[in-house]
Amino acid sequence: MASLGSFLLMAAFVAAACAVAASLSGARRGSRRLVESAVGAFYLTAALMTAASAVIVRAFLTDDYAIKYVHRYSDHLQPLFYKLTSYWGGLDGSIMFWVFLLAVFGSLAVRVNRDRHRELVPYVVAIVSAVEMFFLLMMLVHSNPFDTYLVQSPDDGQGLNPLLQNMYMVVHPPSLYIGFVGMTIPYAFGMAALITGRLDDAWLRAVRRWTMVSWLFLTLGLVLGMIWAYEELGWGGYWAWDPVENAGLLPWFTASAFLHSVIVQERRGMLKVWNVSLVVLTFFLTIFGTFMTRSGVVQSVHAFGEDRTLAWMFAVFMAALLLFSFAWILRRLPLLRPRYELESWLSREAAFVANNWILLVAALLVLFGTMFPTLSEALTGNRLTVGPPFFNRWMAPLGLLLLALTGAAPLLAWRRSTPLNLRDQFLWPVAFALAVSAGLAAFGVRVWTSLICFGLSAFVAATIVQEFVRGAKVRRQATGTDLLTAAVGLVARQRRRYGGYIVHLGIVLMFIGFAGEGFKRDEQALVKLGQQTTIHGVTLRNDGVAVTDDGQKQMVTGQIAISENGRSLGTLRPARWFYRKHENQPTTEVAIRRSLARDLYVIMPAYDLSDQSVSLQVVVNPLVNWIWTGFGILFLGTVIALLPEREQAAAAVVPAAER
Repeated sequence: MASLGSFLLMAAFVAAACAVAASLSGARRGSRRLVESAVGAFYLTAALMTAASAVIVRAFLTDDYAIKYVHRYSDHLQPLFYKLTSYWGGLDGSIMFWVFLLAVFGSLAVRVNRDRHRELVPYVVAIVSAVEMFFLLMMLVHSNPFDTYLVQSPDDGQGLNPLLQNMYMVVHPPSLYIGFVGMTIPYAFGMAALITGRLDDAWLRAVRRWTMVSWLFLTLGLVLGMIWAYEELGWGGYWAWDPVENAGLLPWFTASAFLHSVIVQERRGMLKVWNVSLVVLTFFLTIFGTFMTRSGVVQSVHAFGEDRTLAWMFAVFMAALLLFSFAWILRRLPLLRPRYELESWLSREAAFVANNWILLVAALLVLFGTMFPTLSEALTGNRLTVGPPFFNRWMAPLGLLLLALTGAAPLLAWRRSTPLNLRDQFLWPVAFALAVSAGLAAFGVRVWTSLICFGLSAFVAATIVQEFVRGAKVRRQATGTDLLTAAVGLVARQRRRYGGYIVHLGIVLMFIGFAGEGFKRDEQALVKLGQQTTIHGVTLRNDGVAVTDDGQKQMVTGQIAISENGRSLGTLRPARWFYRKHENQPTTEVAIRRSLARDLYVIMPAYDLSDQSVSLQVVVNPLVNWIWTGFGILFLGTVIALLPEREQAAAAVVPAAER
């Protein structure tokens, strides 16, 4: 099976090379037959990668330890789900999984757009195939997941990293990879538009939905990673500005900027250079993030280890990517001139420009902070670490500015806002924000960043409600229905606009959850058997320690009864798990009692089986579940925005509702 897998990878490389050659030749000669053959080779690459993926999955399911990759990341006791997770659990397999997803995504994109965008498709095929060739070459010459032992096959595998044997890790990496890989499609269409000179809005329409889908999966991957860190790593938080966390955040910033900026180009014919550049930067940052996690240039618990050969391969590819991309942007600058200039800084266009700049500055700050230890070591020989305080100090004000713009942008008029317009639009949202801030201050909220965040969240929420109410009133007058029915019809007929407002509402809830970090409390206590301790108003009683074994691991579990004001809240069971083949990497199993107001988060860092005493770390995390709830609202809003709009019906309502 290993030989078959290697053959499939080589065949995929040849098919991708044929797709590049045939598509470029067909585009230059105007030959549809060559282009069709290139598309066929493109589809063949996807088929071959699907077959190669099936081979490696079968190797994991059948415990084929003759393959080195299977031996390193699986064992016979590993549950089925985690054997599947092992496919992308290591460096070699994660690269193959990347190519598989890219081949499938690329084939779908070409299939959907081959008739509507005939001029662009040959170059899209060539660019996506070239990216596939890079990763396939990397596997064939350096990181082949089908490499085998030459002499004797091991009897059993080493097993997957215990930290990765978590249900969230079954979904988190694929979501993140889909988000990363999906950003290749907008890049390919953007470059195809630059190469052909067809820089009207057609290419934007071809990529907007792909970008939104990729952005949604990237967001899902980041949130699932936060939940995994919160529940599995046992340190009481959900985001530590780890380099691998940051690798996923970087393209999220630029993709978010593009999704907002594209609205201005469609509406006013502006920000064309911005949009093409953001597409290039987003794709570059997905490659850069992959480079960081797989080359060893950054140090992280999530990284795959140091590999200088891969680092050089990625460096050459990224340099070629930037040179190729921005050379075409410079060449097409005359075609990227805006139809209109910015008329006023009190306009919606200006708000979108400010949004772009803030998101770009945020990306640059995160990139600088992430790479600073590596840069300092290269320049001075000393590795200077940049910790969470640096990121929090700079990112908190940028986040608050973005939150303010989220509420202000819909209230500003296109082109220019008049004083009367500003008064009518901002009066109620600002009044509500001030009332909420004053009320919270009166109730004793003294953490200024959280107080400002709550006030701005109220401002954005009031803006969204005002937009819905005003739009629904206009629709009610036009249709004669009640206000609720009019609001539902408004969303159904202007899905992109009002789906975006629902996304913003989800972001508001997430920011409220982030603001709760300012009230976090953390205490430790040593509790003997039968004794109890009270922490932050919650009483915890040690009812003993149980030791169990499932064959794969030994589980030491504390039995902690909790109560508050004399009322029993049940039993929490924090634990430590010791895997047979990774006994020096015990996992911390957190026990959490959840509510919308707060999480009671209990960790058992130490214990003594002889006297059944336990050391407990108790963390109170206020409002943390608002983050996960907010993402659910964000997901719903994105799905609504992705649905096709009924253009004719919407056209009758939009002019009356626009300000």
